[in-house]
Amino acid sequence: MAPQRPLREAHPTERAVGLDYYVSGADGIGGRLRDSPEDFRVRELEAFEPEPLGVDTGSYPELVVRVTLRDWDTNDFARRISDALGVSRERVSWAGTKDKRAVTTQLFTLREVDPDDLPEIRGADIEPLGRAGRRLSFGDLAGNAFEIRVADAADEAPDRVADAVRDLRAFAGDEGDDAESAAGDGASADADRSAIDATVGVPNYFGQQRFGSRRPVTHVVGLAVARNDPREAVRLYAGNPAATEPDDTRAARDRVDAAFGVDADAAEGGVTGGVAADVDDAERSAADGTGDGDWSACLDAIPGKLRFERSMVHRLADRGVDPDAPPDHEDWWHALEAVPSNLQRLFVNAAQSFCFNRIASERLHRGLPFDRPVPGDVVCFADGDAPDELYAPDTDRLQRVDADRVSVVSRHCERGRAFVTAPLVGTETELGGGEPGEIEREVLADAGIEPGDFALPGEFDSSGTRRAILLRTDLDASFDDGDPRFAFALPSGSYATVLLREFTKRGPLDL
Repeated sequence: MAPQRPLREAHPTERAVGLDYYVSGADGIGGRLRDSPEDFRVRELEAFEPEPLGVDTGSYPELVVRVTLRDWDTNDFARRISDALGVSRERVSWAGTKDKRAVTTQLFTLREVDPDDLPEIRGADIEPLGRAGRRLSFGDLAGNAFEIRVADAADEAPDRVADAVRDLRAFAGDEGDDAESAAGDGASADADRSAIDATVGVPNYFGQQRFGSRRPVTHVVGLAVARNDPREAVRLYAGNPAATEPDDTRAARDRVDAAFGVDADAAEGGVTGGVAADVDDAERSAADGTGDGDWSACLDAIPGKLRFERSMVHRLADRGVDPDAPPDHEDWWHALEAVPSNLQRLFVNAAQSFCFNRIASERLHRGLPFDRPVPGDVVCFADGDAPDELYAPDTDRLQRVDADRVSVVSRHCERGRAFVTAPLVGTETELGGGEPGEIEREVLADAGIEPGDFALPGEFDSSGTRRAILLRTDLDASFDDGDPRFAFALPSGSYATVLLREFTKRGPLDL
């Protein structure tokens, strides 16, 4: 249900990517996540059944391994194990990318690798499970189970967590009338608040990680792409310095801006990783002067660690691109396509995610419910194959809700059989009706885009989909050793930090 009190505004860095509010008005517990990797444990809920290890390797060339990593970025580990095996990185696959500062357990497939050849890698426990006829993909991950400790939380943490749970339980559609009821059933809430067990809900926002924690620009790059302005997309990615960056990186980006004709002083207050920004910031003109187009000087300034930025600018230098060339000129697309295909897709996905977040925030602002539909909403149905511990939607099964169907569909939502959705806009997106559709159209208009704009070249093209707006989970919170510990499971594509922010009330850079 919608909150009954004035909404508490989110941190400026979160508002820059569309997370405008908190659901809970409770004071935060503060503290830190990931004080050590063991404080943030993630275990994949697998949706993949390998064959036995002894099957024919010709028919089943993929070795399936379960790997527990400590303080390893998923991509870095993939490179490390491929190097140790002496095989191409392309022969290593996984279903979901995990954060580095954590202990994570997940599946990998290794093409044409024998179990006896598995290397020993520091910080990695590698267990061969079986073989498969195909590599892992995103659809092979049902979700993730989390066990998270918050270090150095406030002394009042047990009471504050209970207060927040009361709000989040109501938001999920469970109308507990008192603190004990809000904290859970039976012996869930002891007098000393030693344990809390409850079904809670929050907006299914895309977390800060989707956009970049220190320099959240992927969405504004994607918005420029959707507006058919690859020139500005290149400038926003390779230039456009963030206040949180090191001096050498800022200087390099200032040099790129100068090549485009953007004065460094004029660029202050633009899209950065440390201050609030909105779509108007993203639209800051890249032609505020005559750029010198000295791409060679830009390359001299850009440090090697910015390898994707260097790749883009290399292409500009190779072709001697005129900085005043039309914004949709093929040369700008050529430069933008210098980055890997997954990053090209991420730009567009981040733009879609930003618009989704803004739609969810506006719905929250207007007081519309998240746990049940109103006329004009589009709902999806539950994934019947998901593990029991997940409230998982299946967005391939959609239905528009007319006024005469609201009561019936609301009962489905109450029983966990249906979910209200909002669009991840693309060429095949059908927007909602009524007030939900009005919100969707207003957000897209503010962003300067419409569904047809995602008919784009190559990896930038997107047909779109829809996403559940309510993230519901069964939460266990305990305080046995003084520090709050949270355990819960989320479907794939949802973010643990989106739930935890409701308890900590800290900015994403402080977590």
